[in-house]
Amino acid sequence: MGKKLKNTGLVSLGVVAGIAISLQFSAMAQRPVEPGLPLEELRQLADVYGLIKSDYVERVEDRKLLTEAISGMVASLDPHSAYLDKQAYAELREGSQGKFVGLGVEIAQGEEGYIKIVAPIEDTPAWRAGIKPGDMITRLDTTSLKGLTLDESIKRMRGEPNSKVTLTVQRKDEPQPLVFTLVREEIHQKSVKARMIEPGYAWLRVSQFQEPTVDDLAARIQDLYKQDPNLKGLVLDLRNDPGGVLQGAIGVAAAFLPKDAPIVSTNGQLPDSKQIYYGRAEYYSLRGDTDVLARLPEAVKRVPMAVLVNTGSASASEIVAGALQDYRRATIIGSQTFGKGSVQTIRQLTADTALKLTTARYYTPHGRSIQAKGITPDLLVDETPDGDGVNALRMREADLEKHLANDREAEGAKTKRDELEEKIRILSMEKNRKPLEYGSTDDFQLAQALNHLKGQPVQLSKGESKFAAAAVPK
Repeated sequence: MGKKLKNTGLVSLGVVAGIAISLQFSAMAQRPVEPGLPLEELRQLADVYGLIKSDYVERVEDRKLLTEAISGMVASLDPHSAYLDKQAYAELREGSQGKFVGLGVEIAQGEEGYIKIVAPIEDTPAWRAGIKPGDMITRLDTTSLKGLTLDESIKRMRGEPNSKVTLTVQRKDEPQPLVFTLVREEIHQKSVKARMIEPGYAWLRVSQFQEPTVDDLAARIQDLYKQDPNLKGLVLDLRNDPGGVLQGAIGVAAAFLPKDAPIVSTNGQLPDSKQIYYGRAEYYSLRGDTDVLARLPEAVKRVPMAVLVNTGSASASEIVAGALQDYRRATIIGSQTFGKGSVQTIRQLTADTALKLTTARYYTPHGRSIQAKGITPDLLVDETPDGDGVNALRMREADLEKHLANDREAEGAKTKRDELEEKIRILSMEKNRKPLEYGSTDDFQLAQALNHLKGQPVQLSKGESKFAAAAVPK
């Protein structure tokens, strides 16, 4: 089992809808042809192919026709199965490894439709050039970024190593735009941040689950305990974490749970998809027999915890939240999560292309299916004191066409909290809110998580009881 898991699990990031995919790589095995192939339909496919080649208004390349046929066939299954061409396959591998070729900036949608710098990544082209948090990128070379999505902006900022790009930046208190010419290089991105937010209380954020995430998490936890060996409370922030490497999710959950505890199980058509994954190094380590969690202070298994989630928390982050909730190890705070409870396996087709295929559903330790439902927080808390802000505008798995059904609950049934969140969603659509910087002094949900850990009243979502003081997790 351990050897099988070392075929790395990877992630594909969807910035807009908060979609993420927990993946496992597997070579395409030679399989016998299924009996009873629909020969009539295959003949029709061949006829259509022939008619396009002979009758279409202009010539169409064979490769294009066949690639589009494969893409359409796979895309018809569910929102997360896909044919990965050379570029898509390369981007998927890049993202899972926590490295990419670019400028080294964390960005968000800014005011007036431009792109806002959340922070430059240390020792990157942007950091060395003097790019600062709060800077607004208005142009990339000669192209205005106004109105572009984050996905489109990210693609334009990335490119080949050593290629140049010119950024035009608006900076507060600067009368004229600033111009920076940067040289793209390979960026190593850290998926884990941590800091003491006040004496005795720490904030630990996982922005996505990559191959180095468990190592990074262990290092950050050790740093926190060096700063304060007697932590009173820990906030694990998984908001807008779209998921990622399955091993990363297992390792993050295992850091806070008893050794060998079941973390997640999967079930599908193939025998290999029927698995239980435990909190042991063989299930989360990607570096041979090294167990980075073995060096963590024992106190991390007992420190009172709160976990922050929202609609952008998907896939691997839902695995972590679900496991910690099932074992009552932490109080889950925030809003209903995305609800992506399926596993995608990568079947490599050629050296540069692959098939991403949904092969299983996953379940929490107590057997709950997250698919098209998500994790319901123990304490439902809005993004701001006035409402759930931009979070309420996000789509969930259940909103996607052809989504996989939840096989353990009637999908039509909505909980009281689901109905409440729908009302909040409608109200919030009328408001224009700025993106929130997580971990800042303006982070309302983080403040409520701290209140909970201290045993103080928590301001709940509008429509529920205005205040609550739930028991601190033991």
